[in-house]
Amino acid sequence: MDQKMDRRKFLKVSAAAGAVMVAGELFTHGSSTARAAGQITEAEKVTITIVTDNYSDFTVPPYKIASRYFPSPGSPIVDYGLHAEHGLAYHVETVVNGTAHSFLFDYGVDSYGVLRNMNLLKVDFAKIEALGLSHGHFDHQAALIDVLKAKKSAIREGVPLYVGEETFVERFTRLMTGGVLSLGELKREDIEALKLLRIVEVRDPTPIVPGAYLSGKIEMVTEYEKGQPPLVIKRGDQLQQDFFLGEQAVVFNVRGKGLVVASGCAHRGIVNAVKQAQKISGTEKVYAVLGGFHLTGAKPEIIQRTIADIKAVGPDYIIPTHCTGFQAITAFAREMPEQFILSTVGTRFSFGA
Repeated sequence: MDQKMDRRKFLKVSAAAGAVMVAGELFTHGSSTARAAGQITEAEKVTITIVTDNYSDFTVPPYKIASRYFPSPGSPIVDYGLHAEHGLAYHVETVVNGTAHSFLFDYGVDSYGVLRNMNLLKVDFAKIEALGLSHGHFDHQAALIDVLKAKKSAIREGVPLYVGEETFVERFTRLMTGGVLSLGELKREDIEALKLLRIVEVRDPTPIVPGAYLSGKIEMVTEYEKGQPPLVIKRGDQLQQDFFLGEQAVVFNVRGKGLVVASGCAHRGIVNAVKQAQKISGTEKVYAVLGGFHLTGAKPEIIQRTIADIKAVGPDYIIPTHCTGFQAITAFAREMPEQFILSTVGTRFSFGA
């Protein structure tokens, strides 16, 4: 995709909304988030499809904004089941000024299962305008290279891959028995060798396609969302606690509804991610919070404080996925029953008209 054409198209869309924005340059140096307030282009509609997640259930019915995958009549029985895993991948569509845009965010682990799901869910790679990655952990990027290889002929050359800082670094977890376990590494050279994507590292809030924004660095402002000490990163010859400095969430402002905040793992805290979305958009109203909240294994008091703060935000919908953990998911379902929606692989969440 030609970079100049991308910018011209984006400027046209943004001007109609009263803000002049350039992809990758929306927020300049200095007090960027202060200038960003109120400048996030509204989308008429946002659709997020769960390409892969930890949980699959063919029998879960549609509910409110959630439509579920169902095979076409006459499909082979094998098409009835979608692949689930300890991983997460999204396909996202926005509609701005009547024009549809689409991108991928996170890519799961098992490329065979992820690609199978993409085919069953009819993900059209020819329409993909960008790719984004929340962070460098294997459960969000391990399938990426194989997906790119399999779909190379359909993807337009030069499509941007947006990543945060410290994406291409090996990560580890400390074991209770001593020592560390490698969580793998996404290598820049493996992506560049494909001669397909244009890697763009972001630090500030950045548009990924019209109507969708990467959060930029998520400020850790809550007292209790302080990272996970067992998770470490290799800096030089040292292993240090990984605070996921470059972790990205995706932020949307749906016309007449409010913000939709989609996280990958929310290692920097899901409440912090929501606060970041409110700050960069200048919008307090939150329509939906979706994604991995990284509360698996968290102490009960941390889960309760998170739920209390999300309740205070008052989203219309709460959709925990992936690494939120069984205890936290069931707690959200119990304490926010009107807002809670169960995520399953293949679910399409439709926000807006």
